[in-house]
Amino acid sequence: MRVLLLTLSLVAAFAADRRAVVPAVGPKPVGPYTPGILAGDFLYVSGQGARRPDGAMPADPEEQTRQTLANAKAIIEAAGLTMRHVVYGQVYLSDMKSYPAMDRVWSQTFPSDPPARAVLGVARMPTETPVEITLVAVRDLAARRTLAPGIVAAADRVYIGAIEGASTEPVMETLAKSLRAAGLDTAHMVFTNVYLDGEITIARMNETYRKYFEFDNTPARATIQVNALPPGAHISVTGVAVRDLARRRAVRPRNMAPSPTASPCVWAGDALFCSAKSAFIPGPNSGIYADTVEHQVRQTMRNLLDGLEEAGLDFSHVVATNVYLDQLDEFQRMNATYAQYFGAIPPTRTTVQPLPPVERKRGDSGRFPMLEQISLIAVK
Repeated sequence: MRVLLLTLSLVAAFAADRRAVVPAVGPKPVGPYTPGILAGDFLYVSGQGARRPDGAMPADPEEQTRQTLANAKAIIEAAGLTMRHVVYGQVYLSDMKSYPAMDRVWSQTFPSDPPARAVLGVARMPTETPVEITLVAVRDLAARRTLAPGIVAAADRVYIGAIEGASTEPVMETLAKSLRAAGLDTAHMVFTNVYLDGEITIARMNETYRKYFEFDNTPARATIQVNALPPGAHISVTGVAVRDLARRRAVRPRNMAPSPTASPCVWAGDALFCSAKSAFIPGPNSGIYADTVEHQVRQTMRNLLDGLEEAGLDFSHVVATNVYLDQLDEFQRMNATYAQYFGAIPPTRTTVQPLPPVERKRGDSGRFPMLEQISLIAVK
């Protein structure tokens, strides 16, 4: 069943050149997030699941994907745009066996000039949806151009679809080559998502990854270990670059040490991309010590605020977040704390549980396992 968009929709203004978009028909948000936000040149769409507006879940993987995209389409059309305006999509699957079915529906939805895309398998998603999709669209269709398969230019940015492989070096070489084909290089990257399926450790990946960027001027980054990647892949890298290097600037709070692998935040024109943060306490004797999801979220938000304030912003400027939760059974507890940092119109959001829960016990030094991570995009 396709969601039909009624002519009446809620488009609420809450900041200069920024609007909240809520379609008249569609599943209701299950947490403190807004379905869509128009900010600057872009529309950010919260992660949408496969449930119909009446709460029913289609049984067939193709219909599940079709419904998920219909839910996202309702938001895009409520903003006055079309699916042709979409420049980037992130697809989460609870079972990677559904990949072929999802891919067929994706190809039918975007028959020509498809958006850049990444696909990953995760343990769980809210409402137990088997698929969740988040999209980014550009306001002006004339500003959208496909540079190469999986690489889409939009306004001042370039979106790079997932580059997948069995090891880090070939993936990074392909990324560098793809950027060169677009007239850019790795110095233009402002944010990367690095997904690992457990066959490659983060430390091993970083040994190669760091060679492609300037120390203390790397892109912001989310490094997430997931349940599965498409067949044959152990690492997947996707991201965003800025076309004009003069509009790119890394931001590092003084309490965070320089890093060879990830800047805390990076400007791309009027948008600030901030790395995924956890409840890690910066400085001497650093580590995670909080032992509940509520306390960890508070420390994570403190760490994110450090980056925002260094850039002259605060949480009112945030338009999109990604929340990676260790245990989705704690979804409502996380929501209760998270909601305290935003006003009546919170940012768009995508929430997933990437892996089965970790064992929760302190190490010999008193440090506690990481229970959540949050990344964000803010706009002046």
